[in-house]
Amino acid sequence: MAKSYVSSFLVVLLSLAVSAEAAPSPPPAVYIFGDSTLDVGTNDLIPECQARADVPFNGVDFPYSEPTGRFSNGLNTADEIVMLLGLRRSPQPFLRLVRNPSTFKKNILKGANFASGGSGILNTTGQYNYKKVISLEEQIRQFSSVRSNITNMTGSDARTDAILSKALFLISIGSNDIFEYLLNLTLPPSMTVPEFNAALVSTYENHLKALYQLGARTFGILAVPPIGCTPFARAVFSTQVYHNDSCFEPAQQFAQAFYTEAVVLLQKFSSQVDDLRYSLANTYLMTTTMMEDMLAFGFKDTSSACCGNGTYPCNQTASFCSNRDEYLFWDRFHPTQRASELAALTLFGASEGLVSPMNFSHLLRVQI
Repeated sequence: MAKSYVSSFLVVLLSLAVSAEAAPSPPPAVYIFGDSTLDVGTNDLIPECQARADVPFNGVDFPYSEPTGRFSNGLNTADEIVMLLGLRRSPQPFLRLVRNPSTFKKNILKGANFASGGSGILNTTGQYNYKKVISLEEQIRQFSSVRSNITNMTGSDARTDAILSKALFLISIGSNDIFEYLLNLTLPPSMTVPEFNAALVSTYENHLKALYQLGARTFGILAVPPIGCTPFARAVFSTQVYHNDSCFEPAQQFAQAFYTEAVVLLQKFSSQVDDLRYSLANTYLMTTTMMEDMLAFGFKDTSSACCGNGTYPCNQTASFCSNRDEYLFWDRFHPTQRASELAALTLFGASEGLVSPMNFSHLLRVQI
């Protein structure tokens, strides 16, 4: 069967795959970590942070066209995943929850969002460009305080462990680390590609193990997408002769390598403990499939930014497209609401080639 014919039915098949099976019971809590892919307003609460989406035209398709801190025209990937889990809305940013002591403990039992746009696996990532973002290590420290508060409520670590073992831990991070390495912003130029990869993967492994030690048992992990195809990469690296205004190949190779290394990391980790469950999304393949057969997914533009362009951010001075569902990219880095919806459907309904060793629907049915 021709590839285009298969792809033309992919969206429908994914929708049916999610709806045809009995919907899994939503997890009691969802804790979200990562970068701007999943940030639902964390950076708005950091006064000195310069990676922000709290101005129009961000949120143009959100109720009342309100910019909410999401790097999207509407909902982002975190929102779309949470809705498919059967929950009504995304957990709020931890920094917002902690500002309301009267409801903090009740809300953290349902989840929290720690994701911070511009952040990375490495602590230095984003600090040069955006002045202040919350690294993954700091996000995990924030979650540690959540765990402590839950233990104060339950009265024992064992009861806290029982609660957290049923929660979903959603993570999407790594793109900013790779971009900054390629741009030589924070790391010494003498660091070779293998040295950088080793440092990145080793640090990521330590972070995942730290979450495990704090009670995380069910992980939904999104690998790095084809960041070399973002409008930013096309614009910034387009002066290089071999680039020729197409996807920037070195960034593509990094993204593919990150997925391969994440596969090995998680297989090794799960062999060391007997109660770890995970789904790893090959977001590189998911996105390139949409790009290679864009019309089958309803897209007419998979290279340009709907709002702004590859060099400048989306804000109230930028121009933006009216046919937003036909664009893969909302701004110079991030997907449109429609692209995030398709990604979430894939996470829940795709086969092992795209989400391994199981998709999110199956993940939430697995019992310890």
